[in-house]
Amino acid sequence: MAIFRQYIAPLLVVLVFVFALVAVSARIFLPSDMAAPAPIEEVGVSSQTTPANLQPAAHTNS
Repeated sequence: MAIFRQYIAPLLVVLVFVFALVAVSARIFLPSDMAAPAPIEEVGVSSQTTPANLQPAAHTNS
């Protein structure tokens, strides 16, 4: 168990950190249009329902 705490666990932590660093740094080498953040919503027509096109709910008093 001491080998895991002294060698394997710290190695895993360092490897995860290096992987994250490489993944984030890879944006430097991407074309400029791919390095931009992803759009939140589509520019075109949205198929989501909006409050304007919802039907009123039937309310019952009980």
